[in-house]
Amino acid sequence: MSEEYPAQEPQGPPLDATELTLQQLVLESQDIRVFLTELAVLASSRLSSAGNTIHSGVTVLRNKRPQAVAASDAAARALDELQNGFGQGPCLTALHQRTTLLVPDLAAETRWSPYVRTAAQHGVSSILAVPLDLAGDAEAVLNLYSGRSNGFSGEDIVAVETFAAQAASSLRLIIRISQLSEARNDLTAAMQSRTVIDMAVGAIMAQNRCDRDTAFSILTRASSTRNVKLREVAATVITSISGEDRITAHFDE
Repeated sequence: MSEEYPAQEPQGPPLDATELTLQQLVLESQDIRVFLTELAVLASSRLSSAGNTIHSGVTVLRNKRPQAVAASDAAARALDELQNGFGQGPCLTALHQRTTLLVPDLAAETRWSPYVRTAAQHGVSSILAVPLDLAGDAEAVLNLYSGRSNGFSGEDIVAVETFAAQAASSLRLIIRISQLSEARNDLTAAMQSRTVIDMAVGAIMAQNRCDRDTAFSILTRASSTRNVKLREVAATVITSISGEDRITAHFDE
């Protein structure tokens, strides 16, 4: 039978080396997917031992649907996608219940029968799933697979929970950095569009000797008639006058 462990603060000593490694990942990762992939690889390498290779994956809940977004290797990704395809399993249960969940021996497990049976056919004998506490920013779970029964010791569980807590803290940071970057890019794109439209309105005013409202009306009517975005029509107007194929605006950082 599987064993559930209530969420609790890690009791093991601080893993200074792991924490420094995670901080380095935050600094080096280009995006969240890259960070999670490095996280899965790190978890796998830290837990694997002679005769007990650990495969690690990360599943994220998006729009209420689980997605396998990162893995230490192809085997881990296949196992995550397999579980997501069935829509049930220990990792998804741990994700929804936000509780660490250990299945020490799949041969003795009675829940999630279709998935467990198929996972066993893929060489999995034990599974450990630890949710990542992202404080409402998202929902994710670290999935660990072993080809051995009782492939995870009590010490392994404490170590993974400590690692997951440190990883979640780093992941919250990188999510917020990503959100700020996306917001900045959206603002820059909006300013770019606004500048191009204003330039086109000015050109139409000069050509037709009309006021701003009339010029803007001419531009929007052309956009509606051609079923083309307003910014694209504005860029076409500027190109026809200046001959420039690429219209850019520059902003001080």
